[in-house]
Amino acid sequence: MFKIKRLYSFILQSFLPVFLMTFGICLFIVLMQFLWKYVEDIVGKGISINILLEMFLYAGLSFIPLALPLAILLAALMTFGNMGERLELLAIKAAGISLLKTMKPLIFFIAIVSIGAFFFQNEAMPRIQVKFRTLLVSVKEKSPELDIPEGAFYNGIRGYSIHVKKKNPKTRMMYDVMIYDTSKGLNDMMVFVCDSALMTVADTKDRLYLDLFSGQRFSRDDTSKGNQPSRRNSQYAPYSRENFKKKAITIYFSTDFNMIDESSMEGTQFSKDLKELTTSIDSMRRDLDSLNRIDREMMFKLYRPEIIAALQPSTIKKETNISSSTTAISTDTVKAKAKQAEESQFIATDLTHVQPINFDSLTNVLSRSDKITSLERVKMREEGVATSFYTQSWMKPRLEDNIRRHEVEMHRKFTLSFACLIFFFIGAPLGAIIRKGGMGVPVIISVAFFIVYYIFENVGVKMARDGVWPIWQGTWLSSMILFPIGVFLTYKSMNDSDLFNIGAYSKYIRKILFMKPKPVSFEEAEVDPKDIKPLSELNADPDLVNSLLPLDSNILKDIIMNYQQYKYDQSIQPIALAILKERGENFFGIKLKNPNYKEAKKTYKDFTTSGLIGFIPLIGCILADHTVFFYPFLVLYLIFLIRTCFFYFDFYRLVYRHYKPNSKHLLLIILYYIIGLYCVILYPLSSLFLRKSMKKDMGNVI
Repeated sequence: MFKIKRLYSFILQSFLPVFLMTFGICLFIVLMQFLWKYVEDIVGKGISINILLEMFLYAGLSFIPLALPLAILLAALMTFGNMGERLELLAIKAAGISLLKTMKPLIFFIAIVSIGAFFFQNEAMPRIQVKFRTLLVSVKEKSPELDIPEGAFYNGIRGYSIHVKKKNPKTRMMYDVMIYDTSKGLNDMMVFVCDSALMTVADTKDRLYLDLFSGQRFSRDDTSKGNQPSRRNSQYAPYSRENFKKKAITIYFSTDFNMIDESSMEGTQFSKDLKELTTSIDSMRRDLDSLNRIDREMMFKLYRPEIIAALQPSTIKKETNISSSTTAISTDTVKAKAKQAEESQFIATDLTHVQPINFDSLTNVLSRSDKITSLERVKMREEGVATSFYTQSWMKPRLEDNIRRHEVEMHRKFTLSFACLIFFFIGAPLGAIIRKGGMGVPVIISVAFFIVYYIFENVGVKMARDGVWPIWQGTWLSSMILFPIGVFLTYKSMNDSDLFNIGAYSKYIRKILFMKPKPVSFEEAEVDPKDIKPLSELNADPDLVNSLLPLDSNILKDIIMNYQQYKYDQSIQPIALAILKERGENFFGIKLKNPNYKEAKKTYKDFTTSGLIGFIPLIGCILADHTVFFYPFLVLYLIFLIRTCFFYFDFYRLVYRHYKPNSKHLLLIILYYIIGLYCVILYPLSSLFLRKSMKKDMGNVI
């Protein structure tokens, strides 16, 4: 009896609920996107709930290929991210089980899902697309419900524009009504103006009845059509006016929902499975080959030298000999060459051997009437050929476009299955690397990857459909881009590579820029009196200084080492040390929290030097603008700018223990970059501001 391993059962139980949840969420999101896109075509048409639910059902089923890869990516990221965050992956690896073996049950499951996705695309999707597109077109073509507003023209009825000043909802009576009837064209427009009107809908819902009360009808005067046709097109056309107390108007306007025939969708590429697509492509290629063959034959006939015979009327005797010193070629020789070219189906080679014909010498021997008759025959033949070419030139591009669309649809039946595998091999290793579960980081990463996939998928399909790229290249573009990413992430996760370790990339960049890493000591250090600044140079708060001066030296030493217990911040240390130095006290036994003052001071000098040297290539960029020296100067400037940025963060990493770049420092360095790149005059001022801020922070430490 088959029994699944406990580890595999645990992996499947962790993945399946998350996958079902993410699939439902993704499908709901794409369905909402469909609703927002077509909301104007659905709302206000009085469509029944059953039809709307049926359309949403088919829409949801048709969007499964769009939601399935995203759901797999998000579920794999969340599952392995949760396992990494709960240290379950660490325990599995400690037991000697590799990540690939851990992924084994899910690989089988995703493989089954991919195979099912292919059969879904091939078997179910054509029927779903026919139903969905039929319903969507039927809903779009349905006329809106009659909801004529007050005080505005209503153009919901084709050929009519109705203005109602006031309506009575209970009696459905409309008051002060104006109707413009342009159903027969603007030249035969009629205008109805009445005090009130009542509108009713026929039982068959295919027409409207309007009963107009106490009004007038204005229209053109049709009596002048036969007698004075010129007046009809003149600037001041005559019109007629009719007064009425009651008048009935019938407007043909269907308010019922009519389902279009599904056969109109069955000929498209969306309604065919793989076998039908292959058959349709073969038949269309045969049609295209036949059209090309007809074109070649027509071109051959058009340029055959037998056109000489068309210039000769039947009345001319066969004894007529055309001789000339410049054209020594006989009609029989030309016919023989043409026949030989037609049999070999290689027209260009044979025509190159035909000597040029002087047509003037052929037509000069004809009489005027024979020449006119011959030219008319040639003209009629050329017009027939031109018409035939025009017809085929219209058919061939449409046929080629239809072939490309069928081939794109045939490839897309396979790309969905492959995309499911790729997204799993991106999501699972990435979740194991970042070790973050929940809906935060995984959702952001999944959306980013899916946007990349969606953009390249649409660009590739459009390029393939338009004939710019080969079909296989356009349809498989997104898969070709994401497949190496999946292989790379799987390799990195199996080798426990710290892919998102910023320190590793920082170390590599430092190596390129010839920068040595700054050593940071976390041990407490003794105070060097030479490094203590006088009290006058600290710019300390006078009230704070006055509160510390009366204290005993031992208390000051305790405050220096344990300032947090006294509810002070770290800036109290240099002030207390300066007071002890003025008193002449020794600093034996005083341990400071940060011993990296000397290295921070050196880093501060490096920052200053790098900023000043970087200003030189910046000036060079300005002087060498639009020359070949501009880019070398720009590269040098960017190198020193990056070095300056590293020195800036190294300084604060040395000054503050467990330092992480905060928003203030990030904002300052970004402004430094922007000012340096776009405002040369302010570059020294921004560098000076940063140095002043760094010097102040360093003084507060020691």
